[in-house]
Amino acid sequence: MSHEKMKLKKELNTWDILVMAFGAMIGWGWVVSSGEWIQRGGVLGAAIGFVLGGVMIFFVGLSYAELTAAMPQSGGEHVFSLRALGASGSFVCTWAIVLGYIGVVCFEACALPSILAYLFPGFLRGYLYSVAGFDIYASWLAVALLSSVLITAVNIRGAKTAAALQTVLTLMIGGVGIALIAASALRGDAGNLSGQLLAGESLGSSLNHILRVAVITPFFLMGFDVIPQAAAEIDVPAKKIGFIMLLSIVMGVLFYVLIIFAVGYLMGGAEITSSVSGSGLVTADAMEKAFQSRFMAKVLIVGGLCGILTSWNSFLVGGSRAIYALAETHMLPKVFARLHPKHGTPVNAILLIGTLSSLAPLVGRQMLVWVMDAGNLGCCICYCLVSLSFLVLRKKEPGMPRPYRVKHAGLVGSMAVLLSGFMAALYLLPNTGCTLSAEEWMIFGAWTAMGLVFYLRCVKRRGAIREAVGSLLPPACYGAEDAMLE
Repeated sequence: MSHEKMKLKKELNTWDILVMAFGAMIGWGWVVSSGEWIQRGGVLGAAIGFVLGGVMIFFVGLSYAELTAAMPQSGGEHVFSLRALGASGSFVCTWAIVLGYIGVVCFEACALPSILAYLFPGFLRGYLYSVAGFDIYASWLAVALLSSVLITAVNIRGAKTAAALQTVLTLMIGGVGIALIAASALRGDAGNLSGQLLAGESLGSSLNHILRVAVITPFFLMGFDVIPQAAAEIDVPAKKIGFIMLLSIVMGVLFYVLIIFAVGYLMGGAEITSSVSGSGLVTADAMEKAFQSRFMAKVLIVGGLCGILTSWNSFLVGGSRAIYALAETHMLPKVFARLHPKHGTPVNAILLIGTLSSLAPLVGRQMLVWVMDAGNLGCCICYCLVSLSFLVLRKKEPGMPRPYRVKHAGLVGSMAVLLSGFMAALYLLPNTGCTLSAEEWMIFGAWTAMGLVFYLRCVKRRGAIREAVGSLLPPACYGAEDAMLE
């Protein structure tokens, strides 16, 4: 991996990485879930819940910021955990995040044609079959396949090309969001907030409702971690990378909070309830009311469609780099470490995820919801291990150059480990609203079993792994590394 800087092109600037992270966070959820957030916690309560969730993610982001600036190499989490925890911990960390990225990419491949079906009622043609109650049509599959091929092709052409697409789409999302927020300020009514500022009839009850929003918000803020995956392709001072990562988290929280207030200021409680039980697209209905135009509702949905594409694009970048990093250290077949001879991108890793996203719509939307939920657990496990790596490296390598140095490292790292561990626990404990179903456990178990097969292969190739990561592990770590692999 020591030579990767000469192989991967440094072509991403400050703006590129900001829109890559922010675009990953702002997906489709703000269009379809705003009403549910308000019903859970009230307008003010939902906003407070998102701020609390943002604080949880910010602690994790601080750990990422320092580590990315210190080790700006492709694979992000893989590099951090390898240096701190050795091959075993690193494989678990990276394998977990790959599941999370693939889950999002595959789900977006399904979500995009579903949005077109809403925009164009006659879109669905050629019924084929049903999976878990979801009807699959030929036209729906064709659009899913075509969009998968296009996004994959864009990524093969280079991170800069993917970032250019991301910029256009993110600006469209921002424009639509600003239009809704401005319209709510001009045409909203404070009377709509009456009775729906906070959910619950007592302070204790209101706090409980706020926490019900807070526990789900971190899963709408994942995406900042795409930056360290592509760190080797970023042509920005290392210290600035950490700052941009944290800025993207703040921007994501602010966007969601403003959308919540805009919807609540435009629609009363009864209207939101009706919209949730009707179209389910509460934010689009708020846009229609603000402008008294059904066309503007569709404009907002197009903005949401752009959000699907930005998340899809970012997580394809992140997932392919994570797979590339595993292959570079001989933890996956070396074929996935091949770079495109012209564009310098990890072409086989991109094609692998692109192929999966092309095949995913065949199994229907419900299956992909299960995959994405299982992947969210993987992301939380990864966050916890990266935060632990932050603490370990502060103790084991206090003299390591850290261009972006976090203050009060012990407190920040401990909070990041505890909060990310708490996020993971939400998927394990009953009645949290995030508990994995039996189907999701089967998917997570199958992914774990597949990972175990690759890990056992790694153990047999311990010499190759040690040679590949020699530039990442200081000499003092070699003895421990050998022990972990035996």
